[in-house]
Amino acid sequence: MDESKTLMTEGRIWKILIRFAMPLFLGNLFQQLYNTVDSLVVGNYCGKAALAAVSSSGSLCHLLIGFFQGAFMGASVIISRYYGAGDQENVDRAVHTTVVFSLGTGLVLTIFGVCFTPTILRWMGTPDNVLPQSVIYFRIYCAGLLSLVLYNTANGIFQALGDSRHPLYYLVTASVVNVVLDLFFVAVLDWGVAGAALATVLGQALSAALGFAYLMSGRFVVRIRPNGLRFHPAILKDIFRLGLPSGVQNSVISIANLVVQANINAFGDSAMAGCGSYFKVEGFVFLPISSLSLAITTFIGQNLGARRPDRAHSGARVGTVMTSALAEAVGLIFFLTAPFLIQLFNSDPEVVAFGVRQARLEALFYFLLGFSHAAAATLRGAGRAMTPMVVLLSVWCIFRIAYITVMVSFFHDITVVFSAYPVTWGISSVLFAAALCRSDWASAWP
Repeated sequence: MDESKTLMTEGRIWKILIRFAMPLFLGNLFQQLYNTVDSLVVGNYCGKAALAAVSSSGSLCHLLIGFFQGAFMGASVIISRYYGAGDQENVDRAVHTTVVFSLGTGLVLTIFGVCFTPTILRWMGTPDNVLPQSVIYFRIYCAGLLSLVLYNTANGIFQALGDSRHPLYYLVTASVVNVVLDLFFVAVLDWGVAGAALATVLGQALSAALGFAYLMSGRFVVRIRPNGLRFHPAILKDIFRLGLPSGVQNSVISIANLVVQANINAFGDSAMAGCGSYFKVEGFVFLPISSLSLAITTFIGQNLGARRPDRAHSGARVGTVMTSALAEAVGLIFFLTAPFLIQLFNSDPEVVAFGVRQARLEALFYFLLGFSHAAAATLRGAGRAMTPMVVLLSVWCIFRIAYITVMVSFFHDITVVFSAYPVTWGISSVLFAAALCRSDWASAWP
């Protein structure tokens, strides 16, 4: 067996989760560098308005790719289950069906993003002094969305089959290229936000090309063949059954985040830049949580595919404790170092003050965020994608928007917007705990 692949049905659970999650963490770290380097370079070379333009585009980026990433969770669960069961024929069918699905989705997202960028930015209440640069950045970013979708497809295939190392190699290479191009386009050629967006798109295209080149080489457990690219109806049905709830959930939560961003925009460009800087740092802080969550989903999928529900239960318990504890540890570090970290993006005192205020209010509650993601990962790995969708849509979307709308009408203070996050993390944690305790989530896959 290729040493880069991890079969999770044997061995010490915590060691397997760490061994699988570590390359994911490093890979996600480099992926996070894409937009973060944009913000660092733009914030320091182009000023506060340009930084606000890049920051305000982040929620839109998540909106466009959120549905696809959620839908692919269903494909990843299916692939990992077939792999755990040793069913190579259906692994091959699931992989090729997923690639065709991603090609279609990527094209649709690209067209939608390029055409509707100004409309969405205006709907978000983007200030007039920020709007032109926001449109430039986001349109160029959208022009490269197909490569981002294809990279995430390759990455998900590797992870579902227990390989978290090859995505790391490709991301390191692409990220180095992205950093070099960012500095060259912005600092040397003075292309501003357009240069930052172009550097990101080229880096994403390189990582996608490297991933698919290996998947088509015949050296991996599955080989993607152009003549094998077709939909297999039964597998596509399962992808939609398991992935559609997560895709809808991600998209609607992204829409909720756009509403939150619109509330932040109302406090001016300093608030936009400061909160944008906070979210950039939070993106790094969130990496251990997301990496362990992905490991949990793959672990649950493989072990239930191998008909080992007891081991799946043990993995869920160990993974949830690890994720929650690690989330709180990094949250504490963020709480203490927030002034320094926010200042890396922009040294304007007002910008730093907004970012630090948000960090100091939210960071100590990251253990709730970690628990919710670990519990959702467990349920998705078990094919119970509807429960995370219902919980997260009702709490992180509907309740969060209602909370902010009502509270801001009484107290016009940006702290109200910040407080919505720990409040909704706490409610979702309680609901997830109840769902895990009361349901037979590890029953046989239908």
